[in-house]
Amino acid sequence: MPVTEQAPHLRRVVSYVQRGERMTTGQQRAWDTYWAELGRDGDDLPDGPLDVEGWFGRSAPLMLEIGSGMGETTAQLAAAEPELNYLAVEVYKPGLGQLLLRCEQHQVRTLRAVRGDAVRLLSANIPEDSLGGARIFFPDPWPKKRHHKRRLVQPDFVRLLASRLAPGAVLHLATDWEHYADQMMSVCSAEPSLRNQFAEEPGGWAPRPDWRPVTKFEHRATEEGRVVRDLFFERI
Repeated sequence: MPVTEQAPHLRRVVSYVQRGERMTTGQQRAWDTYWAELGRDGDDLPDGPLDVEGWFGRSAPLMLEIGSGMGETTAQLAAAEPELNYLAVEVYKPGLGQLLLRCEQHQVRTLRAVRGDAVRLLSANIPEDSLGGARIFFPDPWPKKRHHKRRLVQPDFVRLLASRLAPGAVLHLATDWEHYADQMMSVCSAEPSLRNQFAEEPGGWAPRPDWRPVTKFEHRATEEGRVVRDLFFERI
């Protein structure tokens, strides 16, 4: 199946919300210094498989993180997992500038970034069975009921993402919004190509992994009484 086949079914749901683009001095410097080498604009990518080996300069399992935000978790994980080619997808330009700045601080050499819609990237540029793993941490919860249809984790999207995972690769999700966590669990459990690695745990929730950094965002969620849920689903 060509990598673009599922795209028409998913264009109504995108992986981001548009925000302002003003960057700090440090973010702009990091952008000017590193973006030409480490970044790509998703809209400029031609249809067809992304040349991962050429871009990273090596062959290694590809970890995709959708929605890297300000890069706090992303840079730390990439630094801790040098054996992976780490690809971050984010639309927010200042966030990407901050991510590049954090990668400079952590001396990360194994991360690349795409600015744009993860749905388009998956549909047009990521072949089936090619990802070594995927992560979606704290996506926009769209808490109002009338906006739930805008949430990223929907059946069509999970079906697409699962098809891009290699057999045995893991989709890791995390959220602090109870209703969205329930939706994630329901959607992923209903996808026949995925298996819950922690199905025997209460509610099917995974224990919080020690290696996932605790960000300021997560600290705030905990202080406000919201329980953070982690989900691990393996591609069958």
